[in-house]
Amino acid sequence: MSKDLQVIGVTKKMLREAIDKNTYWKNDLSPLPKSKASWLVANNRIRDEEYCGVIGYEDKKMISFIFMFPDVLNTAEKNKVYWMISWWVHKTYKDTVLGTYIFNESLNLADKQIVIKSYAENVTAFYKKQPFTVIAARLRHTLFLSLDASMLIGKFKFLKSFKFLLNRIDNFTAYIIRRINASKLKNSVKSLSYEYINQIDDATWSFIEPLCAHDMIYKTKEYINWQIDASQYMQTPISHKHPYKSLQTGVSNNIHIHNLKIIKEQEVIGFLSYIINFNEFNVKYFLVKEDSYYNSCIDVLIDNFNAKKAKFIFTDDTKLSDAITSRFTTIFTHKVAKKGLAHNKTVIDFKNVNMLNRDGHFY
Repeated sequence: MSKDLQVIGVTKKMLREAIDKNTYWKNDLSPLPKSKASWLVANNRIRDEEYCGVIGYEDKKMISFIFMFPDVLNTAEKNKVYWMISWWVHKTYKDTVLGTYIFNESLNLADKQIVIKSYAENVTAFYKKQPFTVIAARLRHTLFLSLDASMLIGKFKFLKSFKFLLNRIDNFTAYIIRRINASKLKNSVKSLSYEYINQIDDATWSFIEPLCAHDMIYKTKEYINWQIDASQYMQTPISHKHPYKSLQTGVSNNIHIHNLKIIKEQEVIGFLSYIINFNEFNVKYFLVKEDSYYNSCIDVLIDNFNAKKAKFIFTDDTKLSDAITSRFTTIFTHKVAKKGLAHNKTVIDFKNVNMLNRDGHFY
């Protein structure tokens, strides 16, 4: 590393100024999409002096980035914690001390009040040596409702030559599975209606509030409206002309968030929020009034999945995953064990944490 190394903590105020000056969105790689940055500074829970990230530069080139920002625990004291969303180091500097240095810098800026929802396999050994405690263990489920040609090619490189054929088979398989699953929905969704919304109103919040009362993160109407705000995603119809790529998800020629109330006989029985990113159907919120309506709300999820012609479902909710696979046709389910961590100095009840799919879901 050269002497021209800078590690900068980026506050909310600094991020707002960077948006106005287009600081991070001029070159090929940005730390996060500009739309995501604008969405982040709109969060009233974050004070101007609180940190949203740490960036490492060498000769004015970004070589490391940690995406982080504060949130509020669902405790009587409403303690502040910082989510550490991602930790990136340029491949050239993987074997240097830069990664550890910027990591420790982020810990200090957050006063060690750090929560990590999940982390990559390649840093497992690192975290085992750090003063962190596992606060949640869960399975991350990817339910495939097609052959998913891209995944097959990723696993078996020799299939790349047959990509065109595999895509045809993949699309045909997805079509057949949609038809099979749609046939199971005809009667179950007939009596239901879906009200698609951009923002939660008072009546919807009255439905949601008790269902989130025991979440790890304190939920308010304002907070969830921020979390599901479509402005965080940028549509780029001609993607290859977009001037930058980003380390964080949010820029795509096919990325959308859909939020809906599920209504039966003029009564709200469920709330669903999901993100479509190409073939991915990523479940953000799946709330059901009572167990007797659970299967009906799953049917609505599959109805929406079919309508968007998605090919796989992504969720950390094991109950939801198991319920889908028990009632609908899928190809297979890929499960990966994920652990949530908190720094040992974080003010949190380590024994009674209830980290759910919607907690820390800032995709």
